[in-house]
Amino acid sequence: MIRFLVMIVALGVIGFGAFWLVTKPQTIDPEAISGIEPDLARGEAVFIAAGCASCHAAEGAQDEARLELIGGRPFPSDFGTFYAPNISPDPATGIGGWTAEDLANAMRHGTSPQGQHYYPAFPYATYTRASLEDIVALHAYLMTLPAVKWVNRPHDLRVPYNIRLSLGGWKFLFLKDDWILSDAPTPELERGRYLVEALGHCGECHTPRNALGGMDRSRWLAGAPNPTGRGTIPNITPAKLGWSEGDLMTYFTSGFTPDFDTVGGHMADVVENLKQMPESDLQAIIAYLKAVPPVE
Repeated sequence: MIRFLVMIVALGVIGFGAFWLVTKPQTIDPEAISGIEPDLARGEAVFIAAGCASCHAAEGAQDEARLELIGGRPFPSDFGTFYAPNISPDPATGIGGWTAEDLANAMRHGTSPQGQHYYPAFPYATYTRASLEDIVALHAYLMTLPAVKWVNRPHDLRVPYNIRLSLGGWKFLFLKDDWILSDAPTPELERGRYLVEALGHCGECHTPRNALGGMDRSRWLAGAPNPTGRGTIPNITPAKLGWSEGDLMTYFTSGFTPDFDTVGGHMADVVENLKQMPESDLQAIIAYLKAVPPVE
């Protein structure tokens, strides 16, 4: 009996050790970014394409106020309400003390400078595909923005979703850095894939999720319930999005739909970003939306 109990305990210790190794917060190799020179112009372009202001600026902020990244916006979900953090370069309440390596760890692995798991309300499940050159450039640009002292509001999550340790298991299941559209045979389509699947994080809203909050990659961009409980987020695969290339370009640059309606909700912030992007990038996004597999 004693030998049996010792064996059970030993197996438990081994199992816990294996679980910890698989699910512990991951970080990049610091050498991977040591030789990358930051490019501010590139950083600004990444900031726009990644939609940083859409979540981290105050609701209703316009023009220069969109560069004051104080956070605070609520994001309701089935697990509780998340609140966007202050990512201005304020050293006390923002990310002024972060290095480019810290930002890379957050975006690639969902790991904080303190070595804790971030909740995937921060879309690192998409940003994990971002290039290190873009992340270094983004960090340099963020450090040029206004530093605003604004204390973060804690997330309001239900038990057991408020246990960060469990996020290691979530990452093991759902944090993948491979491309959903595996074949991108032209430079334009490759650029579109990068903008949609890495920086633009379109799938975070337009893809349905399973019971654990992981994106259902088999139904990529096929639409999803609105987390606010009001309506649905549309299917933007070719199965349902019948807009022409011209319709999409007009929508991206003006917010007007072919039905003479105007963009609303969080998508209005997305269009605010899209209209600042070069036409070649918008054409690449359109090419991607036309090439992605249709899902009914």
